[in-house]
Amino acid sequence: MALTLLFTPASMNAAQYDECISRLAAAGAGAPAGRLYHVCFGSGNQLSVFDVWDSMASFEQFGQTLMPILHDLGINPGTPTISEVHSIIGG
Repeated sequence: MALTLLFTPASMNAAQYDECISRLAAAGAGAPAGRLYHVCFGSGNQLSVFDVWDSMASFEQFGQTLMPILHDLGINPGTPTISEVHSIIGG
């Protein structure tokens, strides 16, 4: 079952987000298995991330690479809001 995860860190800016994306790519996790959709939105120090994953297991595997990178960049992702996907409509 697909899931949405909404992360709203207390503080994350574009430079931190961009560096995280670069480090994930360097670690071979730029396009992780199971992630269906990724959006970063917001402004200033208030960026948030919304992902759709095929399963919690896929996200948890990705998290093993992601979390040390976030920690190193001083980003506390907080506790995500997780919901089951009811429908996805493309386009």
